[in-house]
Amino acid sequence: MKRITTPLTDKVLESLEVGDEVLITGVIYTGRDAAHRRFVEALDRGEQLPVDLRGQILYYVGPTPPRPGMVIGSAGPTTSYRMDPFTPRMYEAGVKATIGKGGRSQAVKEALKKYKGVYFGAIGGAGALLSQTIKKADVVAYEDLGPEAVRRLEVVDFPVIVVNDVRGNDLLEQGKAQWRRTAPA
Repeated sequence: MKRITTPLTDKVLESLEVGDEVLITGVIYTGRDAAHRRFVEALDRGEQLPVDLRGQILYYVGPTPPRPGMVIGSAGPTTSYRMDPFTPRMYEAGVKATIGKGGRSQAVKEALKKYKGVYFGAIGGAGALLSQTIKKADVVAYEDLGPEAVRRLEVVDFPVIVVNDVRGNDLLEQGKAQWRRTAPA
């Protein structure tokens, strides 16, 4: 188990390999489809993003409302490929890691190598457990998006696994290759 703290540096990311189990402590920002679209549109217009994402992690989540006494509701990952059209641009703008579930497009994998980024997987269906690692949650941009608003999360020991590393390795593809059967001769 590796422990990392945000903001992320190239040195930290270069030390990670696919399959590494990682606990993240620090700040993670949330963002899904609509927020990503707005981020990219702002960048295309030459505008500053509403939040400085350089060196940061974007978590693909739309949390449920918190129950009384809780800082956030269930906060499980959403499927990452929906953000793939926007993700290379986010890494170009300085994002260093993303968290979601499922595989990524070839364009995203190339952006990870080019901009020294990492893609982490979080366990789908474990949103209630993941929310226990979130100590504070504040909406910081696009409040009108409701659950998909951009939030600043303060986390302690948020569990993830490295799915794609800065060298272009892909844990999901490695797993498929390991278990692929060869055709009988």
